[in-house]
Formats: sequence, structure tokens, C-alpha cells
Amino acid sequence: MPALIIRNARILTLSGSPIARRGAEMRALGVIPQGEILAGADGKIAAVGQKIENVPADAQVIDAAGRVLMPGFVDCHTHACWAGSRLDEWTALLNGETYPDLLKKGGGMLATVRAVREITRNQLAANLRGRLDEVLRNGTTTIEIKSGYGLTLEAEIKMLRAIQRAATDWAGTIVPTALLGHGCEGSSLDDYAKLVVRDILPEVLREFPGIAVEAFCDQGAWTIEACVRLLEKARKHLPIRVSADQFSCTGMVPEAVRLHAACVAHLEGTTKDQLLALAESPVVAVLTPLTGLHLNQRFARGGYIVEKGGAVAIATNCNPGTSPSCSMPLAIATAVRFCGLETEEAIVAATVNPAHVLGLTDRGTIETGKRADLLLLHHKDERLLAYEMGGNPVAQVICGGKVVA
Repeated sequence: MPALIIRNARILTLSGSPIARRGAEMRALGVIPQGEILAGADGKIAAVGQKIENVPADAQVIDAAGRVLMPGFVDCHTHACWAGSRLDEWTALLNGETYPDLLKKGGGMLATVRAVREITRNQLAANLRGRLDEVLRNGTTTIEIKSGYGLTLEAEIKMLRAIQRAATDWAGTIVPTALLGHGCEGSSLDDYAKLVVRDILPEVLREFPGIAVEAFCDQGAWTIEACVRLLEKARKHLPIRVSADQFSCTGMVPEAVRLHAACVAHLEGTTKDQLLALAESPVVAVLTPLTGLHLNQRFARGGYIVEKGGAVAIATNCNPGTSPSCSMPLAIATAVRFCGLETEEAIVAATVNPAHVLGLTDRGTIETGKRADLLLLHHKDERLLAYEMGGNPVAQVICGGKVVA
């Protein structure tokens, strides 16, 4: 693979601290108004600056013509691996039913669980692979994808293997997560949670060492007691993540802080005192604004978390029921409108901070030695990322130093 030189670009380097950006740090984009980037044949950034000398003679040349060049988006919270359709349920939601109502009737995620169990691993991987092409076109070069629509050991392992299979021939990077605390198999959540800890967690750990484990605490999901039981066990061996308070304040956020979770996602129903405690901790708040846009017009107070010195990331929460979109540009635009973020904060929340959530230190910024995952926008002003809604601002996508979309 030849080297790649991009010239005459407005570069958002986002260079600086290797850890998650917090508070006012989230407004620093490290702009080079007119500069160049050289990606080496190894797929890493070899140089960045106003003018780069000693460019290989055979390097591919892209003239950015003054447009914005920035790190690829990192979508750190998705359920992009699924089967079946929830379109009929959307009609029911439009007619006044609530998502908890659908769950009580055996719909919601339980409908997706049934569909996932009915197809093969190869079919599940093929479904996901088709979605990943759209993910890449929208500028996401790294995506986290959860299991959680299996519930049984066999079905959860099938999902994780399908995610692993889809990752083998995709230009971007997939980070799998074992969402073992999601729904319930059987009549007793307490009994099911004990089964997950005793039987499913060890098998997942055996086949997928180092994978992060997640639990979701809310109405229709797991209780705080069940989540803590799973995460206390998992954190002895694995990174842990939490989803909480999409519909109501459960009290899980303080537990996530105590357990040193990498992040807490959703937070639409979290009280201000608990958001303050989250902001004062090392735990990253992951906003999922497209869920509120699609489902119920409820949004997490991301601006308040940043104001209080916290670290925030943005994710699409792509899934068939409550967030049918994989567009990080739309998530950015929605977060600025409804979560209280400034444009600069939203850009950091879509690149550096979600990379930190996923434990990836080699991307999210444009610095020498980092992976050359880059986006060339159609625009010369990055504020248009948040200003425009519904279009695709991405002109070219570069993964590992290679133009892929």
C-alpha cells in the first residue's frame, strides 16, 4: 500500500491528553487552519503539520481544497447486530403505546431475541455486514457492537461469533461487547441473573478473553441488584460498562461510579445530583440522543455534565427498536440541539472520548504514530457538522491510511 498525502486541509488534530477530555478541554480541537497529513504505508500517521517535506514519490495525493480533515468517528454504543423487524411496533408507538408497554406484551427487544434465535450465525453476520457499509459511508471507522439479543448461552455466543465474523472483512474496526445483563429468560430475574453469572459469563470469558461486559439497569431490563451482581463478578477479569436510566432514575449511576465502570450510557432519566456525581468521577457519560429523537423526545443533560467538569461521549445506540440509525453526524446534530453540547464538545464526544471508552489509545486524534483513520468532509467549517441535519457531510473515508469510501 503506498503512502497517502493530504494537502491544503483544515485539520482538526484534537491532539493533547491521551485520556478522556473533560469540561473545558472538550472545546479544544487543535486546529491547523491549512496543513498536511502524511499516512505511511503501515497505515499510521507519519507526519502532520503546515508543510511536510520528504514525501514518498509514489504517495497518493489528495487535495482537500480547504475542507475539514478530522479523525474518524468512533461509535462506542450500538446494538447493530440483529435480525427481524420492529416496524409494526413503531406504528404502535406512534399511536400512543410506550416501549415498556411493548415489553410487557412480549415485544420490544424480546421480539428481536426471537428473531435472532431463528437464524444462523452466518445469516446474522451477513445482516450486520450489510449495515456496516452504511456505517462506513457515514464516517464511522470504529464501532462497538453488543450481543444481548440472545439471552441463552448458545444464542449469546452465536451473536458474538457473528460480530467477530463480520469484522474480518470490514475496513473499519469492530469492538464487541457482551451485553449479558439486558433481558430475562424465564419468570424470575433473580434466578436468571444467577445463571448468567454462574454459567454464561465464564463461557463468554473462555471464548472471548478480555471482552467488555455490560449490564442495563432500567424498566424492562435488569434491576440494580442484578446488575451489581454481574458487574462485581465480571470486573475481576474484564472491563465493565453500564447502561442506565433511559426511562427512569434507578440509582445505578452511583454504583457504576463505585464499580469503576468505563462508562454509563443513556442517562435520560438520571437526576441532577447523580449526574453531578458522574461528572466528578472518571466515568464517561455516553449520550444516545438519537434514541430520544426517535422514541420519546427525552435527552440526557450532556451540557450540564460538561459544565461540571465531566467527560462526555456520543453514540448512535443503533438498534431496530429505539434508534434505527447509524449516523454519527445526525447524533452530533441532535446532541447539540437537545443535549446542550457545543459543536466543539460534540466533535470531541464523537472521536477522542469514545475511543477512550473502548480502551483504544491509537485513534481519535491526528498525531504522529496514531492509526490513520480520517474523514475528509464536504465542508470548510466544522460547525456545519452540527448545523446540517439529515445529509452526509463525509466526502471521503480513510481507514488505516487507505481510502475506503
